[in-house]
Amino acid sequence: MQINLDVKRLLCPMPVIRLGEMIGKVDTGDTIEMLATDRGVLHDIPAWCKVHGHKVREIKEKTDEIIIIVEKIW
Repeated sequence: MQINLDVKRLLCPMPVIRLGEMIGKVDTGDTIEMLATDRGVLHDIPAWCKVHGHKVREIKEKTDEIIIIVEKIW
């Protein structure tokens, strides 16, 4: 299952906090598609996933938003 998480207009550390809250609500193997505008997520989300054992499946940069797909591994 894929869940959408809209964190547009939120600044660090809120996108990371919201991802942490959401990852606890989904099942192993599910993905979360995060929509963000803070460019800090390009570094923060992969670093958070590495520390917590989850996987960044894809990062897409558009003109006005960033889309990051994270898979819950455990």
